[in-house]
Amino acid sequence: MSTVEAYINSIEEGPRKELFLQLRDVIASNLPEGFEETMNYGMIGYVVPHALYPKGYHCSPELPLPFVNLVIRKDIITFYHMGLYADAAMLAWFETEYTKETGKKPDMGKSCIRFKKTTPIPITLIGELMQKISPAQWIERYEAAFVKK
Repeated sequence: MSTVEAYINSIEEGPRKELFLQLRDVIASNLPEGFEETMNYGMIGYVVPHALYPKGYHCSPELPLPFVNLVIRKDIITFYHMGLYADAAMLAWFETEYTKETGKKPDMGKSCIRFKKTTPIPITLIGELMQKISPAQWIERYEAAFVKK
């Protein structure tokens, strides 16, 4: 898909799409100013645009710096938050709050949180998480964690 609108229109109608759109809305409405929504790696992405960070992503400098991605597949919604991967304190906070809110540990990889059909999605907590890092703070953490000096 080349646009967010086309991606959303391609999702099968039903409760999972509604949940996905609710998650997208909470991300977008809590995202600090400066990040942009775009298609990124075949997913909806929230990135630091080249206008704010001309270096781009170190793996592919022609791409803007990724921050958050959101994808839906048949049985799973996956939310990628690079800040959780780059910041151990933020990850610990998120895991604790997630468990408090849902009664379960999050199903996570390095930067991804997987929401299967029966997994609760703590929408309010995702909103709080989105407010925790501005583009400038993300650039600083990204360079400290991932860019070789």
